Parts: sequence; C-alpha cells; structure tokens
Amino acid sequence: MKTINVAGIGTDVGKTIVSAILVEALEADYWKPIQAGNLENTDTNVVSKLTSNQKSIFHPEAYQLKTPASPHAAAKIDNVEIHLDKIQIPITKNNLIIELAGGLMVPLNNKQLNIDLIKKWNASVILVSHNYLGSINHTLLSIEVLKNNNLKLLGLIFNGEENKSTQNFILQYTKIPCIGYIHQLSELDKVTIKKQADNLKKESQFNTLLL
Repeated sequence: MKTINVAGIGTDVGKTIVSAILVEALEADYWKPIQAGNLENTDTNVVSKLTSNQKSIFHPEAYQLKTPASPHAAAKIDNVEIHLDKIQIPITKNNLIIELAGGLMVPLNNKQLNIDLIKKWNASVILVSHNYLGSINHTLLSIEVLKNNNLKLLGLIFNGEENKSTQNFILQYTKIPCIGYIHQLSELDKVTIKKQADNLKKESQFNTLLL
C-alpha cells in the first residue's frame, strides 16, 4: 500500500480537488493532518462529499485550528502548539492520500515546517502545480527543496487553466514525470470527480507510478 503526500507549490493551487480525484482514482483513504480555518466545511468534508467509492475512509485531523492562516499562526491564536510527535499517520491497510496544509515550507511551529512532516514519514510526494505568473519559479523551487531533502517526488499534476509553454518548460527542465492534467472544472460534484479520476487512470504515468 502507498502513502502519498499531496503538496502544492503554494496556496490555493487546488490540492484539495486533486486529492479528491486521487482518492477516487485509487479508492484510497484520505487524511489532512492540520486544518486551519473553515471548520464548518473542512477539506476532509469536501473530499468526502466529492468521492463516490465505498472503500475510502476519511481520517480525523490531528489539529483543527479556527483561523485560516499558516498553521503556526493559527495555532498561536488558538493558544496551542503543534507538536510533530502528536501527528501520527492513521493505521490503514489501504492506500493513503495525505493533504498538507499549504506549501512545503509552510511553518507548523517556530522550528518546524511541512517538509519536516514528510521527512518524518519518509513518504512519497505528488506536487500540484497551478499556472499563474511565477508558477515556474515556485514549481522549480519546490522540486529543489524535495531533492535537497532526499524525498521521493513521484511526479507532477498540473491543475487549472492550461498553459502548454509553462508546463512544457517545467517538464523538460526538471525531467520530472507528469502524472496528469486536471483542467479547469466548471462543476464540482461526484460525477465530475469520478470522470476526472477515470481520465487520470488512463494516463500511462499514473499507472506506472501509482498502481
């Protein structure tokens, strides 16, 4: 069974939607260790509502923080401190998709970052890239951080409006495999996510790297 961290090149790049598609495609469990803000409709709730298979289990967060902010700042507002030793991967016999809160270098407390969680678990990473001005720089920096920490990057998923020039440069320059493309979605529901999951499973790199 595979444990895969879904990391983004920044904030609001579509990690939750990509996670939902991966959960559906792999019939995997889902876990978001830290939820910061939107506790009435957490990312766990969103992914659960968007997936239709009967195998996936949605594990509770280790920390639920009230403020939509960097985890270290949200935790300070809530008068708690995030301890990595209290964030334990759920026990499961199924594939597990872990969605991080923000990018790789987002702080969890005054000393540790998201990437320290990945290093602790030694789990593989799928990096979500989203096309915007500056996304090449952010994608290359994220890949460099993973390489410098000797972490396994399975591949990239491009999410959102297509930009072939940007995408082709990133793939040619980094030689990192592309697992798939998630184009801009006009509807977000179970039918759409199932269709995207089925399309993803047709990609050769998806089958080679994830199955």
